[in-house]
Amino acid sequence: MTEEQVLLSDRSDGVLTLTLNRPEALNAFSRKLLDAFAQAVEEANFDPESRVVIVTGARGDKASFSTGADLKERATMSDDEVRRFIFKIRNTFTALENLRKPVIAAINGFAFGGGLELALACDIRIAAAGVQMGLTETSLAIIPGAGGTQRLPRIVGIAKAKELIYTAKRISAEEALAIGLVNQVVPADQLMEAARSLALAICENGPIAIQQAKFALSKGIDAPLGVGLEIESNAYWLCIPTEDRQEGLRAFREKRKPRYQGR
Repeated sequence: MTEEQVLLSDRSDGVLTLTLNRPEALNAFSRKLLDAFAQAVEEANFDPESRVVIVTGARGDKASFSTGADLKERATMSDDEVRRFIFKIRNTFTALENLRKPVIAAINGFAFGGGLELALACDIRIAAAGVQMGLTETSLAIIPGAGGTQRLPRIVGIAKAKELIYTAKRISAEEALAIGLVNQVVPADQLMEAARSLALAICENGPIAIQQAKFALSKGIDAPLGVGLEIESNAYWLCIPTEDRQEGLRAFREKRKPRYQGR
């Protein structure tokens, strides 16, 4: 497969959908897919036409979001090549997390190892009913290496994260919902509709405000309250001189929907 084939990209109505397209390998990350995904994330960050990103996996014989690293390819790598791969996938997922626009994971099937770590780097996670997920690396005598040990406890709490990582447990979408790992669980045939509906709802709001809200939330959560409030204040100040803020006030006075331009 070429890089163009292993990752599909579609943009409409301000929503960019990135589809991991290695269904024969359960959408596992090969070096080609990782390179293509890293490039797509970089481009998305500076694409003014994309306001929200959805990440999902192509459907094959078995539904899979991603099962993480391609272990068949991994078996051919030297220790140094493994280190380089881990370094790149960790940095790529961090770049996804730091995108200036919201990212929604549409978890359509298996999300194991690096696949779940990919979802953890997204802002919002929607899962199809019945799918299985887990950080399963310790069953292979390694640990999560693409951010899982850091992002999972920040989402579900340290005690639950330790349980899931130490046991390499696979859990259902429904259990993931119960522990706060995913935001929604929907029937499989409604997954992309639900993800896109949420994305379009976000797109209705001021894009600069969304960017600054994401920055304040993401950077303030681990800071002391006083520092977090300063982050919020600085993010708010950036919204004040924008054309969009004035458009929001005009639309409110005129009782119509605002037309935000990201300026």
